[in-house]
Amino acid sequence: MSGGTAIPEAILDVVDPDGSRRSVPISQSPFLIGRGAEAGNHLHLTDGRISRSCAAVVCRGSEFYLEDRGSRHGLFVNNEKLQPTPLKNGDVISFGLENSYQLVFRTEPMEESVPKLLSRLDEASSLDPQARELRHLSLLLEAGTLLQSHLPLDKVLGAMVDHAIAVTGADQGILFEADEGGNLRPRLARLRNKTSVAPESLSPSQTVIARAARTRTSIVESDLAAAAGDTTLRQAPSIVMQQLRSVVAIPLSSMSQLRLSDKTNVAAERDLLGLLYLDSRRPAAFTSLERRVLDTLALEAASVLDNARLARKERERLQLEQELAAARHIQQTLLPKELHRLAHFQGAAWNAPCMAVGGDYFDVYELGPRRSAFLIADVSGKGLGAAMVTAMLQGAFSALTLGHSLGAVCQHANRFIASRSEFRRYATLFLGILDADGQLEYVNAGHLPPLLVRGGRVEPAFEATSLPVGLFAETPYTPMAAKLAPGETLVLFTDGVNEAVNPQGERYEMERLEHVVARNSTAGVEELRRAVLKDLEGFTQGAAQADDVTLLIVRYQPGSAA
Repeated sequence: MSGGTAIPEAILDVVDPDGSRRSVPISQSPFLIGRGAEAGNHLHLTDGRISRSCAAVVCRGSEFYLEDRGSRHGLFVNNEKLQPTPLKNGDVISFGLENSYQLVFRTEPMEESVPKLLSRLDEASSLDPQARELRHLSLLLEAGTLLQSHLPLDKVLGAMVDHAIAVTGADQGILFEADEGGNLRPRLARLRNKTSVAPESLSPSQTVIARAARTRTSIVESDLAAAAGDTTLRQAPSIVMQQLRSVVAIPLSSMSQLRLSDKTNVAAERDLLGLLYLDSRRPAAFTSLERRVLDTLALEAASVLDNARLARKERERLQLEQELAAARHIQQTLLPKELHRLAHFQGAAWNAPCMAVGGDYFDVYELGPRRSAFLIADVSGKGLGAAMVTAMLQGAFSALTLGHSLGAVCQHANRFIASRSEFRRYATLFLGILDADGQLEYVNAGHLPPLLVRGGRVEPAFEATSLPVGLFAETPYTPMAAKLAPGETLVLFTDGVNEAVNPQGERYEMERLEHVVARNSTAGVEELRRAVLKDLEGFTQGAAQADDVTLLIVRYQPGSAA
């Protein structure tokens, strides 16, 4: 399509990070997008996080496509990962970044039709002063256009309030937004001359606002001084002091909940997104048409707030996912990778958190040329809280490498966790030190006894003799002793293994684990690890698990690092 061949008319509305907006025609194909001009870009974006050669809009026949030309963080259309489908009018292009550019793809004919129609409606209503219906239709069409405009949020909401003032003839209008606790806070205020003012400079009727918010019903009073006016509102101090004659307060409810209740025909307690408030010192005369227009404008304002809230929650969700992914990467990086190179024993391990990050972990330490330590731990709970405690425990137990005794290190870690009640976590663990002669010194702090493979037999051994770490600050930890013969193996695991469930809700159980270990007891440690995981995977059949799964296999093998 390059080289002078004409392409259909289309533009990109460029929404800068500060909310300002400009339109750039797509003048050729491919139309290159990226940072700076040195890469031949036709649209230059100044965000340093965007790559120099980022994207291109390409015309094929009568349709336009977005292509990835080397983006750093991916390309997204309407918050979905880029797909090889044609761009549609109104599609929003983003770059996988917070507070960065957005591009809105537009085709010229559709963009021009609504403003032209609005212009004709304004002309018609000015020729006939009685043609209020035309003006109201114009306002509604303008509101619909605003919803699709991708202008900064406050500009759209301000224009909505202006439209409501125009319909009611009010002196002023305030748009309130509800916070997470449901409390109303003024977001913006406008006067009838379409100027913005600080919301705190106005004094709306708190009685009207409180009643509308509490009852979730609209209040529309055209003349409070008339006999038909609401006497309770008429006597409210805020009404009397300001000599208000007409007031409007319309609660703005979640559009998603409105649609749900419409489908199910079940009334539900609706989230209060905000409230549109208008008042005047002059009486008003609302026709039924104007009431419908006002209600429609309120629905449009609610839609804007609802979409903004959903977009904010989506941004928060994506940010949380990114943070959890980073935390998972860090947690996995801290786990040892080369157990087979340790002196005096061969090792193999596996860790799979049931959430993005988990509370299980294992570790190994070289304590000198003749001694090595190994550890498996299971922190109570799951998720970020448990993961933070695992990181603290890893740091505490690394003191073994400084020559501290096994019992002293356990007591230090226990006091550290137990004395910080805000953690509200504890950990079961098995910590062992194995020397070149097969002497094993260990502490089992409330953990499941490992399986000992000895002489062709498999049985639980080295049961817990101490409480879990973190329960009571003064818990003593006295190491126990045992002796391993060459080739004898310990299979250590967390309860995510024996308590794993299949789709029918049945548990894996210890007996099955013992059988699969016995069948593969003469295999290498890596082969044994794979056999256990394969059997576990076959049993669970992909069912979601409620706990982390960690496995650590230690085989005493003098000179194994040679």
